[in-house]
Amino acid sequence: MSHSRGQVRAFRGAYVTYQGNPLADDQAFVYESDGLVVVSEGLIIAVGPATAELPDLPPSVPIQRLKSHQLMVAGFVDCHVHYPQTQIMGAYGEQLLDWLNQYTFVAEQQFAHPEHANKVAQFFLDECLRNGTTTASVFCTVHPQSVDAFFRAATARNMRMIAGKVLMDRHAPDALLDSAQRGYDESKALINQWHNKGRNAYAITPRFAPTSTPDQLAAAGALWQEQPDCLVQSHVAENPSEIDWALSLFPDCRNYLDIYDRFGLLGKRAIYGHGIWLSDAERMRCHETGTALAHCPTSNGFLGSGLFDAHKTQSGDHPVTIGLGTDVGAGTSFSMFQTLNEAYKVAQLNGHAMSSIQAFYLATLGGAKALGIEGQVGSLSVGKEADFLVLNMAATPLMRFRMQTVEDIEEALFVLMTLADDRAVEKVYVAGCLANQDLNAAKN
Repeated sequence: MSHSRGQVRAFRGAYVTYQGNPLADDQAFVYESDGLVVVSEGLIIAVGPATAELPDLPPSVPIQRLKSHQLMVAGFVDCHVHYPQTQIMGAYGEQLLDWLNQYTFVAEQQFAHPEHANKVAQFFLDECLRNGTTTASVFCTVHPQSVDAFFRAATARNMRMIAGKVLMDRHAPDALLDSAQRGYDESKALINQWHNKGRNAYAITPRFAPTSTPDQLAAAGALWQEQPDCLVQSHVAENPSEIDWALSLFPDCRNYLDIYDRFGLLGKRAIYGHGIWLSDAERMRCHETGTALAHCPTSNGFLGSGLFDAHKTQSGDHPVTIGLGTDVGAGTSFSMFQTLNEAYKVAQLNGHAMSSIQAFYLATLGGAKALGIEGQVGSLSVGKEADFLVLNMAATPLMRFRMQTVEDIEEALFVLMTLADDRAVEKVYVAGCLANQDLNAAKN
């Protein structure tokens, strides 16, 4: 990290940000072609048109001028990702349940070894930064040391990260099983160790209903009641076979979401990956409880899980809050650009095009809202933590060529979300400090 947190610095150039959900508010999207973002003590202390902000800026404050091909945006928010699965990205040819048994559970057993967990956590977080992801909601493994390794690595980078130990007491290899009591005790100890320490937050993390007994889900619900400012993360309705399996294990429940509901695991600050096959009644229950969903398009395509209908989920009288997840390692890219690219294609196949303005909202403020942290990150707003990116809109010859004919910022953003990758992420600022300098040196 370079620069001291306390130094006041200003960044002048084009920026995009949000003041709300553009689906609900025509004024939510903000574009300034000549803007000023002022940072001090890790926070944004002023933001707006340069002509309006410059008169209040002390002459001693250094101003970094962006070039015409650069654009400032808030850091990307990844709402659903598995850091231990980084090493199995691109594993061939299975649907969800077979893929878990053949690849995931094999890889996750290695995280009993702290040095392995540390190595993967370091690589994972560097890849997040390389791709402009400054915040993520992360599944660790059943091993408490996997959580310790992750939060230590996140703390060293001062990143706002959410993570939790997976709870799993059945239907997995013995080496990956805890028990209802041990899962509760270890999670509680990890909450005491890490939650709200620095920029870390803890998520109570049942893997998914089929790998937890009723006793374990009850313990997870009890823990959330005791620690209500923690998050809850899990999976729901990703795959039809998974749904059938879950309902066979919980025959008294009306539907898949009802399993979590009965154990007190729905509500604000709860986010569930996928939700492709939720019924209208289940979506209504998400709306009523404030439960969010993470749309993971690259993973859903890779495992053949199905097409998540983002338009239907967000529109109508009972919208559900959604964010985007890379879902590495079934997900095939750390890049939020590539995730948006796939989200757009899925929306097309569902009969509703996703605009670039809506897409970048989901990747920033929308994701922060889904995780209940929109007061800290997700937009370029006064008082928020200074996690932001400088994007290079001419990062490749193709992008440079294509940008010559764009007519407005909406089209430029669409080119970014379809043609860009990590090469377009020029600078990443975490709490106001440049965080990707060494990574860019390695990239070049």
